[in-house]
Amino acid sequence: MCVSFTSLCMDSNKLQEPGNNDIHLSKFVQQLDKCFTLKDLGDLHFFLGIEVFRDEAGLYLTQTKYIEDLLRRHNMTHLKPSPTPISTGKCLSALDGKEMENPTVCRSLIGALQYLCHTRPDISYAVNSLSQFLKSPSTIHWNAAKRILRYLKGTSTQGLHICCSNNLNITGFSDADWVSNVDDRRSVGGYCVYLGESLVSWSSKKQFVVSRSSTESEYRALDHVSAEITWIESLLKEIKFPLPTVPITWCDNLSASALASNPVYHARTKHIELDIHYVRDKVLNKTLEIRYVPSADQIVDCMTKGLSHSRFQYLACKLGVKMSPSRLRGGVKKID
Repeated sequence: MCVSFTSLCMDSNKLQEPGNNDIHLSKFVQQLDKCFTLKDLGDLHFFLGIEVFRDEAGLYLTQTKYIEDLLRRHNMTHLKPSPTPISTGKCLSALDGKEMENPTVCRSLIGALQYLCHTRPDISYAVNSLSQFLKSPSTIHWNAAKRILRYLKGTSTQGLHICCSNNLNITGFSDADWVSNVDDRRSVGGYCVYLGESLVSWSSKKQFVVSRSSTESEYRALDHVSAEITWIESLLKEIKFPLPTVPITWCDNLSASALASNPVYHARTKHIELDIHYVRDKVLNKTLEIRYVPSADQIVDCMTKGLSHSRFQYLACKLGVKMSPSRLRGGVKKID
């Protein structure tokens, strides 16, 4: 039987936070080893194309070498960087442009970009949008894919920052862009989940059904982030890690927030009754709080639509996408 992390925290009250104490960290790893098979391979520097740099501020996960290889493979090293990964104003359509003579090239690039989303949540929306046209990519889609490469060229040293923090609360953000897809009028929903100050889960995806109102599309996005938070809670529970407070989800739609705590059954909401019951039960059982956040402060905005340069850079910073300090110190060790 594992010793819970709670007991380690209690023992460390007279010293310092357990995450800052080598003795308690070592004890915690030993207890984990009794439940799971662990093997200490030393400090992590490079894993499956992901470069890892650690300092006093936390971990920096980057894929600089992967990006540089991608640029060389597609002869994009000489092009001017783009300020954003996708243009604003017009969504991509299956009817745009002419069909490519060799669609395999575009499909291969989009597949490579999907792997890059593991450390670059800022390109999630752009990559997801292009992934919808893998069956028959056009010249317009190919240009959009190359724009992502141009954006990555100017931000190749950036990656996900995992912060050091004593705050270990779960916080979620959800958002949706109503009927934004011009081909089938489905909405694009997105969410971000933070553990403390670090982004640990995110998604940008077209919803499966056509929403009849913006409230419905926002509520479906709320349902998805609630399910993701539940999964993260179960994972933390499995390693005996108790959450200090009830998770909070921030939504910029007042109607969707109200629907979660006090649903009104009428013609507009009957068809989303299952989702209503799921989120409402979480709220009524006090295992989840839904709070309102102004649209101007909605972090997930960059995962549901194309934004201006200034707005996109502001939200990308909020996602924890930053340049790794290792690039200022000569880079990481070259891996053969």
